Amino acid sequence: MNHKNLKPFPKGFLWGASTSAYQVEGAWNEDGKGPSVIDMGRYPEGTSDFKVASDHYHRYKEDVALFAEMGLKAYRFSIAWTRIYPKGTGEVNPKGIEFYNNLINELLSYNIEPIVTMYHFDLPYALEQKGGWSNKETIDAFENYAKTLFKYFGDRVKYWLTINEQNMMILHGTTIGVTSSDMKDAQRELYQQNHHMLLAQAKAMNLCHAMCPDAKIGPAPNIAAVYPATCNPEDVLAASNLSSIRNWLYLDAAVFGRYNSVVWSYMEEKGYTPTADKNDMDILKEGKPDFIAFNYYSTLTAAKYEDKSKGENQASDQQTEMSEPGVYKGVPNPYLEKTQFGWEMDPVGFRNTLRQIYERYNLPLLVTENGLGAYDKLEEGEIINDDYRIDFLRKHIKQARLAITDGVNLIGYCPWSAIDLVSTHQGISKRYGFIYVNRDEFDLKDLRRIKKKSFYWYKDVINSNGEKL
Repeated sequence: MNHKNLKPFPKGFLWGASTSAYQVEGAWNEDGKGPSVIDMGRYPEGTSDFKVASDHYHRYKEDVALFAEMGLKAYRFSIAWTRIYPKGTGEVNPKGIEFYNNLINELLSYNIEPIVTMYHFDLPYALEQKGGWSNKETIDAFENYAKTLFKYFGDRVKYWLTINEQNMMILHGTTIGVTSSDMKDAQRELYQQNHHMLLAQAKAMNLCHAMCPDAKIGPAPNIAAVYPATCNPEDVLAASNLSSIRNWLYLDAAVFGRYNSVVWSYMEEKGYTPTADKNDMDILKEGKPDFIAFNYYSTLTAAKYEDKSKGENQASDQQTEMSEPGVYKGVPNPYLEKTQFGWEMDPVGFRNTLRQIYERYNLPLLVTENGLGAYDKLEEGEIINDDYRIDFLRKHIKQARLAITDGVNLIGYCPWSAIDLVSTHQGISKRYGFIYVNRDEFDLKDLRRIKKKSFYWYKDVINSNGEKL
């Protein structure tokens, strides 16, 4: 709908930016840190590993000072489980506690609100060797890890995110690098892992409310509105199937404490239903989020898939078309342009997605990722003219304001990413940051920080509370 008058962004709006531990910190084996599944994984040929990344571990003070100069009100980052517990369980690593204490205190010294992701893909490798999320003992390990985070940081951290993009770990785990390629019955095992993650999340949310009564906690999936390819009712049904499988399964479980009915039927049909103990559903119902965080990059479009033959869910990454015979077929959207990396860009879809989530769950929303990956060029005079990123973010922020005017309770916007980092499966060449890190895939150069054009633009956006775009 069109509005004659737009509502402003709320007072105290959390204008921020985001990163994750393994993509930005580096120091992968320093100060007692243990290896994670990311550290032990394989990387696409020609792309960097995560051993140094952006070297944020050694340069966090410099980086936080730049975040403050940009005007960030919030910084969303993740804690590396293996810095706290090198083997996932056992003795706490004091150096890990020290690093995150220092980072949190540094942020607060500039009045930047820390928004902490507890788990961002990097499962301790020692737990993976014991079965990872297929092993129900990992639930207890995560609960213990959560208890430690709340104990040491809960006096200062007021916003917690449980698990980043759980849905992508289940649907695209091989691409992300978190799924073992030797699973015998991969889909069934993945949905069993998902069940265990949902239980771990519910326990963490319950624990947070008990230990940190002034804090708020929520899930952080990747959510994308799904369009039918046409108004053919079969296409509409396919889009509904994909939306339930990709989006609502994860949020229905987190918010309502129950499985989405369409997805449960789908799992029964496919033989993917998880094995559950008699009190599992009670545990799910006990965990209540205070808000919903979500990552948004684009929408998806689905058509009916007539082939009823057996086939695997096919997709190259989390933002490209998915297909599963007899369920849905992902198709390109002819109305949308694409990024240099083939992801469709849909700012209006951002408004659609915000509205869908809020209408369905009626909880405050926090955007924890939204951004444009591109081949940024460092020009003479230390200049990076990333006008394309400014254009992308400007359009999405405009749609966020329209969603607020539509009635959505949006409390913050944290684009991906605060600073250049190593993309999960496309290396450092795919840059997202407001701040350029002077390194290539294999040449670390001097890792110098250089402010991009978007840095100054976003500073003006924040200073004007979204009025100056």
